Amino acid sequence: MRARSALFDLYGGYLRQRGGAAAVAALVRLLEPLGFGAPAIRTAVSRMVRQGWLTPVRLADGPGYALTARAERRLDEAGARIYRTGPSTWERTWHVVVLEEIPARGARDRLASSLRLLGYGPLGPSTWVAPRPSPELADVLAAEDATASVFLGAHDGSAAELAARAWDLGTLGAEYREFVAEWTPVMSAVDGTAPAAAFAASQRLLHAWRKFLFRDPGLPAELLPADWPGTAAAAFFDEHTARLAPAVTEFLDECLGRGGKQRTPA
Repeated sequence: MRARSALFDLYGGYLRQRGGAAAVAALVRLLEPLGFGAPAIRTAVSRMVRQGWLTPVRLADGPGYALTARAERRLDEAGARIYRTGPSTWERTWHVVVLEEIPARGARDRLASSLRLLGYGPLGPSTWVAPRPSPELADVLAAEDATASVFLGAHDGSAAELAARAWDLGTLGAEYREFVAEWTPVMSAVDGTAPAAAFAASQRLLHAWRKFLFRDPGLPAELLPADWPGTAAAAFFDEHTARLAPAVTEFLDECLGRGGKQRTPA
């Protein structure tokens, strides 16, 4: 885990629900159990400011950083998929993106990574589909100066077969099984009563789970293979996140309340 990734997890998993801002001193205390020092955190924060994810703010107890509107949109969309906070919105139509021109290699790779993060899968070099539109799509295309025809369409054929073309569900299912096998002994050894240790373990688990955002578009159950391993993996993540939540909350309250308070939500 890098400091920038840890900050994204911190803001998305915890601070977004607490006003979306924190003092620098609080950020340093929060990430100390993960082994990050103040210089690494300050460097990562500066980078996130340059990239438009954070903006400097003046808080009651000193300088801090708040999420930008762009970051809030990204984290809210990611959070809905991480924690599955909303019902399936699939209405048996696909959101189709057809690139008018294929970008040069560097831009193409960045665009492909961003599209996957938003839940799109490729049907070919220029065509991507998703089970639902992403509100960030226009920003992602603009960032790479890409233009595309975008529309909703019904597939004349098996929707499950189309999903299997756009996403490697066999490999994804195996990765979910590996996730549970790897993290079961790790999380079983975590004491849920020690605040700093519980926070560090919960943060590491969240970081590992968040990686599935790049591979899993959140398909409805009817498009997935029977006995989908992602269901058991999600239950595992939820179970340990809930088990550690009281100690994590205690650690957050202590770090954010001692010389570095979060912004009061509007």
